[in-house]
Amino acid sequence: EKKKRITYKGAPIRLSADFSTETLQARREWSDLFKALKDKNLQPRILYPARISFRSEGEIKSFPDKQKLREFVTKSPPLQEILKKALILEKRKK
Repeated sequence: EKKKRITYKGAPIRLSADFSTETLQARREWSDLFKALKDKNLQPRILYPARISFRSEGEIKSFPDKQKLREFVTKSPPLQEILKKALILEKRKK
């Protein structure tokens, strides 16, 4: 698959993301959990303002912060298993 070139007045231009410090920090905070969910093909997404969402039992679940995610995970042994390492790492960072 060939990438399309974007041009302006005949000159090629390159587009890049320019994330704020807050956005980059939010992405870093979710990274361990995101990877654990991605490894299990749960289709995680980071939404802005920073939230994480993923598929669980056929539904898309979305969480604005880790506390809400932890509350949900306590009711789901399969997710506890998937996320336990990431959640343990999170506790150590504090």
